[in-house]
Order: sequence, then structure tokens, then C-alpha cells
Amino acid sequence: MSRAVERARDLLVRSGAWLSAEHGVYALRLGADRRGRVSLTLAEPEFRALIDRPGLRRRPQGGWVARPSGCEGPSAPPGRPGVIDGQRTLIDAEGRMIRHAANLGESPIAWLARRRDAAGRPWLTPAEAAAGERLRTEVEQARACPSLTMRWDALPRAGAGSAARIEPGDRALSAGRRVEEALTAVGPRLRPMLTRICVHGDSLKLAETGLGLRRRQGKTLLKQALQALADHYGIG
Repeated sequence: MSRAVERARDLLVRSGAWLSAEHGVYALRLGADRRGRVSLTLAEPEFRALIDRPGLRRRPQGGWVARPSGCEGPSAPPGRPGVIDGQRTLIDAEGRMIRHAANLGESPIAWLARRRDAAGRPWLTPAEAAAGERLRTEVEQARACPSLTMRWDALPRAGAGSAARIEPGDRALSAGRRVEEALTAVGPRLRPMLTRICVHGDSLKLAETGLGLRRRQGKTLLKQALQALADHYGIG
């Protein structure tokens, strides 16, 4: 591991130490004032290493602090398991590399894939998990285009006249179109659950509540949606 990561780990245990995302890097300060001197700057791979150890949790004033020793797993907002807010490099609609907000922690699909039922069987099959993660990745790519971040029903639909205006190199718009095609492919009954879990990053419990479903009903609906999604992608 790089010296920067080891130094960051040493500094983060100090009182008042925190990290913030600034201009494509992560700045580590030892005081609460954002205007204070930056003690260390880290690239994204180094930031990811800190997520693993010592672990990071959100700072109420913004940024991240080290997770107290003895706490297990990354800190996440209620209903969003495994969320670590950070930034990833994406390609925007004009082919430029940009930094974009993204979840650097474990996704809801990955979290569910690790769960097992009373008989010891995984909640999700490998094909279901792979399909859900593929959709999530497409969503992150599509969000590099600001006009696609709010409403997925505003994306160009297959066969629509607007599709002809998408340039081959326009990765963000192409990803957005693939997201819409995937959500359409699973059908109107399954789409809301898939949108909650894979697009918005909700936990299964939060999705059930938001959709007015009974407890455990959401799992059945999600598995059906992921099976349909896997069929759409040709997985499994």
C-alpha cells in the first residue's frame, strides 16, 4: 500500500481529522475549518483503500471521518445499505472525462446477493445479481449527462424519432437509452421495484414501504424483475 494511504490512516485517527472531495482529489484536513491547510491529498484508489480500513462515515458538516473502531461495515443513510458517497470518473455527453457523485460502497444488489435464506441458499442467483449490477453501472454512466439525472421516462425510447439524434460516441446518452430499454423490457409491473433498488439505491425494506407492499412481498417481486432483466441482457 502507498505511503499516502498509511499516512492518511495515521492522520485520520486524530481528533478533528476529516476528508473532503475537492477538484478531483480527496483532501485531508486536521481542523474543522474547510479553509484550513490541507495536510494530504489522495487519489480515488487511495480513498477506496480508506473505505476498507479504517472505514469511513459521513460527517454531518460534509465530507468523511474515520469510522470508530469496533463499528462493522460502512456507515450508510437509513434504508441505503452499504452506501459510501464519493466520486468516480465518467465520460460525459461530449466525450470529456468528468468527476461524478457515485456510491463507492456496496450496492443494494451486492448486499442482497450475500444474504441467505433459512435453508442457506443465496437470496439472489448469480445471473440475477449480475443483471442488477449491470443496470446499476449503466445508471451511473447515464448520470454523466445532467439532462438524464431526474426522469428516466424522459430518455429516448426504442424506435422513437429522437433516437436518431444520438451520436455513436455519446456514451452518456447511449447508456441512458439502455437504462430505459432495460426498464421497459421488464414490464410496468416489475419496473417500479427495479427502479427503486437499482436506480435509486433503496434497500429492499424501503422499496417495499415506498411501493406499499407487504413484508417479504418485495423480495419475490425483485427476483422476478431481476430474472426478467437477466433475460433482457442474455445473462444466465
